[in-house]
Amino acid sequence: MSSVADRLREIRSAPTGKKVGAFFDYDGTLIEGFSAIAITRARIRSMEFGLGELADFLLIGLRGVKSEQDYADVLEATKPTFAGKTYAELLEFGAQLFKHETAAQLRPQMWQILRAHREMGHRIVIASSATRFQIDPIAREIEADDALATDVEVVDGVVTGKFLGRPLWGPGKAAAVRALAREHDMDLDASFAYSDGNEDIPYLESVGHPAAVSPRHGLRAEAQARGWPILDLRNPTYNRLAMAARTGAFYGSFISSAAVGVAGGLLRRDPSILVDSAIPTGNDIGLAIAGVTVRVLDGEEHLTADRPCVFVFNHQSKLDLPVLIHLVRRDATGVAKKEIKRVPVLGQILDAAGLVFIDRADPGRAIEQLQPAVRKLRDEGISLVVAPEGTRSSTPRIGPFKKGPFHIAMQAGVPVVPVVLRNTGELMWRGAQLIKPGTVEVKVLPPVDTSEWQPETVGEHAEEVRQMFVSALTDWPVESFEDGRMTRSTEADL
Repeated sequence: MSSVADRLREIRSAPTGKKVGAFFDYDGTLIEGFSAIAITRARIRSMEFGLGELADFLLIGLRGVKSEQDYADVLEATKPTFAGKTYAELLEFGAQLFKHETAAQLRPQMWQILRAHREMGHRIVIASSATRFQIDPIAREIEADDALATDVEVVDGVVTGKFLGRPLWGPGKAAAVRALAREHDMDLDASFAYSDGNEDIPYLESVGHPAAVSPRHGLRAEAQARGWPILDLRNPTYNRLAMAARTGAFYGSFISSAAVGVAGGLLRRDPSILVDSAIPTGNDIGLAIAGVTVRVLDGEEHLTADRPCVFVFNHQSKLDLPVLIHLVRRDATGVAKKEIKRVPVLGQILDAAGLVFIDRADPGRAIEQLQPAVRKLRDEGISLVVAPEGTRSSTPRIGPFKKGPFHIAMQAGVPVVPVVLRNTGELMWRGAQLIKPGTVEVKVLPPVDTSEWQPETVGEHAEEVRQMFVSALTDWPVESFEDGRMTRSTEADL
């Protein structure tokens, strides 16, 4: 038994640079569960799954996969999934499947491990027996240096259904790792590997620092016998009926309080009642009912000391807005896509609260559309809350930052205050409708002075701020689950 904190110490004690590899299995390791199940569900929904194919999978399931030949039979049974489709179609299919289904199964603790390897400059490698179409989306998300996967034959842009080379199962995966190491002159004795599967024992023993991640019985026994670290990671489970009730109560509290605020503002001719009192109160009550706690770990003073400012935050979830309302409280507005303005009730509430709505389909007018926000900052002392990524990410990865929010701060002569959120994606994944109970952790970084910025260097400053988010998330306190209790280790402990 080991912990994520122990593993991070081991990573940070390793040599730096690309000669050290960090090899990650995908199914059951980076994600909880198997991406092939999502493919099967999608094919059943689209009526592409035939009875013969179903029979083949049932027979394989009864027999089990115990050898490379067994896995070759699995690949043969999956031919109808690929044959006759264009390579581009399959890549798009894999991307959509990841975005809408499998991204929700990512293990947060493995992202912390990934970040640590990235910080050390190690060569990040996906090593999976799955197909390129399943692996390509996650490889892009983690910015992998290489992706070892099962490849298919493509003729004139169309997939024939024939699989190329040795299957990356068991010894085949170990052989692919060694071949990659020879190609890049890597030090496998200093390298790391992660997997959950019994078949991956040859792959794990090919490196000096293996780890079994929530392993199946055979691998668990082998890891215990060899003294390999065992990381038992489980995404929490929740009662969906209770989640639905709590989520409904959250929205009810938010909307009813906002309605009271709108009415009170009209009666008293004071629109600030809505933004400064009604919405924050209803939002706080709603978060409490939903079981969501917001904990500021560091920098709480920056939420109030440097206003007006542009608050920028990393965007993963519909829960981000309620969390920012809880943190910022008053004298602030936000930016939203114009489509939200048409959402019944919520659109009217946000419009009354003074949000600035922009048309994302017209990026050429982005700066012009944001001028009302500049005026609010400069002339009214109203802070701006905005997600510079522009859209919600499917994973904890920090996407590219758009320059618009930083142009606004520069034009208004106000600082940028980075608000780093952790766990909103875990509590309400990008495509989810229900809120899970839990804690959102926050770090508010020191304000970034914009007084010396120039228009031609705003992109560079935006990337500098983005790197602050990346570093903050890399150095975040680690949660490890040992003996059924959650313990916390800080960066100082590591």
